[in-house]
Amino acid sequence: MLERAGDHAFPYSLHDGPPLQMQWHFYGQSEMPVAVQSWELPPGGFEGMHSHGSSDMPLEEVYVVTAGTGHMTIDGKEYMVQAGDAVLAKVGTQHDLRNTGDVPLKLLVVWGQPKPSDYSDFGSAKMARLARDEPSSTREVRGAGTETNRSVDPR
Repeated sequence: MLERAGDHAFPYSLHDGPPLQMQWHFYGQSEMPVAVQSWELPPGGFEGMHSHGSSDMPLEEVYVVTAGTGHMTIDGKEYMVQAGDAVLAKVGTQHDLRNTGDVPLKLLVVWGQPKPSDYSDFGSAKMARLARDEPSSTREVRGAGTETNRSVDPR
């Protein structure tokens, strides 16, 4: 299945913020227990401070910035975000996203109810665990079925 950028996109206001452009990818077609959305916040746009706690449906949200710059507030702490950055808003976390740039802030947002899952047998999960434990300058390049490893040039 292919869904092109802009297919089925619509304006939508979140949590008291002004309208942003949203595309809910494969709505009604995917059976994964998450929502996968593209958001585009105009300059000055924001989501609105909110949380997803026990009083409503508990949700975790992952925001992956694909273009632009902004500020993400998480429980009172502010972070500058730009393309390539990812933010996790856990259940009950007060959070807001604001576009502080002069161009649209584009994101991939994935959200759903947290539940245990075990991907530990996947090679990429093993590498993700190692990547969090090792300094980046000492990581090796590894792939599925690779017997030899190469050091990563830290530049």
